Amino acid sequence: MSMLRASSTSDGLLALFEESGRNVERTGSLLRDLLDDFPERSSLARDILICEQEGDRITHDIIHAMSTNGSKLDQRDAYELARALDDVVDYAEETADSLELYGVEAPMQQAQELAAVLADASVSVAEALAHLRVGEDVSTQLIEIHRLENEGDRISREAIASLFKSGTDPMVVIRWKDIFESLEQAIDACETVAHVIEGMQLKRR
Repeated sequence: MSMLRASSTSDGLLALFEESGRNVERTGSLLRDLLDDFPERSSLARDILICEQEGDRITHDIIHAMSTNGSKLDQRDAYELARALDDVVDYAEETADSLELYGVEAPMQQAQELAAVLADASVSVAEALAHLRVGEDVSTQLIEIHRLENEGDRISREAIASLFKSGTDPMVVIRWKDIFESLEQAIDACETVAHVIEGMQLKRR
């Protein structure tokens, strides 16, 4: 039995977090596909926007459940987890929106690599939350999220350094720097999810 499943309200919150995790996973997959086949599949940006709206709905449901019912989950932990999950989707949607806003004609390879890292981290986030709800061990998923965040940092540093070394037009540099940063922030938010889950586990031991 899960160390976090101490009440029906806790069960309900964990189910909402699992739902949010699935939305994060779908968003990461859509953004990877968007960048892999951009601009041919630019319509996927609309699907990502729908995921962002769905994420807002789930976050609202989590906060409502926290405020109207008692729960054995620490409210600060629950709020931080909900916010981090929402951030993943928000930054992914910001990335998709920037491609159109900046009139990008073709993606840079490093952006595609970062999107792939985000998609993999999103899978681990969804798996961790699914395991958490039923009381299964999540250590494998959390370790993988941390590994992927380090990989994302490396790719992002190299990508931004290459922009300034290549003699690219300054406006193009600014645009791609923004895109790289929003991708990295989405990956960082995945790691924040992992940190919050780790903290929740420590408190229950």
